[in-house]
Amino acid sequence: MKKKVLIAMSGGVDSSAAALLLQKQGYECAGATLSLCGNETDGAKRIADGLGMPFYIFDEHELFAREVMDHFVSGYRAGRTPNPCIDCNRCLKFGAFLDRALEMGFDYIATGHYARVGYDEASGRYRLLRGESRAKDQSYVLYQLTQEQLAHLLLPVGSFEKPEIREQAEEAGLANAHQADSQDICFIPDGDYVRFLRDYGGVTPQPGDFVDETGRVLGRHRGLECYTAGQRKGLGVSADRPLYVISKNAENNTVLLGDNEELFSTALLASRVNWIAGETPAEKVYCTAKTRYSQKECDAVVTPLEGGCAHVELLTPQRAVTAGQAVVFYDGEEVLGGGTIEKAL
Repeated sequence: MKKKVLIAMSGGVDSSAAALLLQKQGYECAGATLSLCGNETDGAKRIADGLGMPFYIFDEHELFAREVMDHFVSGYRAGRTPNPCIDCNRCLKFGAFLDRALEMGFDYIATGHYARVGYDEASGRYRLLRGESRAKDQSYVLYQLTQEQLAHLLLPVGSFEKPEIREQAEEAGLANAHQADSQDICFIPDGDYVRFLRDYGGVTPQPGDFVDETGRVLGRHRGLECYTAGQRKGLGVSADRPLYVISKNAENNTVLLGDNEELFSTALLASRVNWIAGETPAEKVYCTAKTRYSQKECDAVVTPLEGGCAHVELLTPQRAVTAGQAVVFYDGEEVLGGGTIEKAL
């Protein structure tokens, strides 16, 4: 009997190609879209219809608003810079979507992420691996996956380069074969996240002081929500040298400015740490780590702490380590896990 797989389809070329590849591999395929914030298109349904697959729409507006949009707002209120795509993956794509698929009798779900799932016979554990294409590798945003989720997950495009995926889509006559990749947060398509915080979250940015490390006032800022670590442009502060946002202090509503050199950190504290193997290591872990999606990882030493936290020593200082973003741990091609950055040390 054919194994059944439900593909999470966005209307983009990657998830469409995932459906195409799985059909070629002999799976019984269906497509589905999560209706999250009201700006979804019918592109995914057209692709599924063209491939002769059943198609479903799952309404998850309430869950998305509560776990992603509200968390985005609360993160900025606390002076952090949250990553909503990671929250969405955890709660929606590999949470609610998988739950629905299993309830409907599917054996697997699949997405268009550029990463791979492996299985280690010796340990009996699933492994999350980088995509074959380092340029497109998306394993960073998947570090929260569990053994249960990996056991029911297929990532067919992770074994290909992006041009190969577009070529296969074009050969199959898919209308989106050369569609541009989306770079926007789905619920902020115009990129104006400060306006979103005002309109949706009721956040009114409160002006405060720009200060240096001695506490000297350098000027006035427009509100903590308007800035992120590493930012240089748009500060409106006159100085005899370039100044950058080093950190934000929600308690006294100040933004610390300083030189580029002050942006580099040699350690951080992480919370909500997920170890993909399913067990927290008993000792220090020597690995590599990255603190931003597009960043090259550095050698690191991770010391697990109580309460799902970890101390991460960065053996090469990293720039603009930002509270609310993710730190992800690697061992060669394998993703070991990761967590939410609480603060740079």
